[in-house]
Amino acid sequence: MINIHYTEEFERRYAELPAHIQTKAERRERFFRANPFHPPLHTEKLHPKSREVWSFRVDEDYRILFRFKDAQTVYFLTIGPHHWIYRYHGL
Repeated sequence: MINIHYTEEFERRYAELPAHIQTKAERRERFFRANPFHPPLHTEKLHPKSREVWSFRVDEDYRILFRFKDAQTVYFLTIGPHHWIYRYHGL
């Protein structure tokens, strides 16, 4: 089981999401805790790969960005719409 730590940015962005997106994110987090590479999550390492930033899908429009600390611990960095996340983080 994966341990998740939430950055302040993630917590702030999460709180601003519509309730139905928060519910979807919570369901996806349960998949993620069991297996970060569960197929419906579409987990991928983002470019440039040297930054060690990954994402997974909440739904068609929303993503969670995260970074592995080690094999059992991750940091959720932020959450938001697909187009915003990649532009905001320069990925």
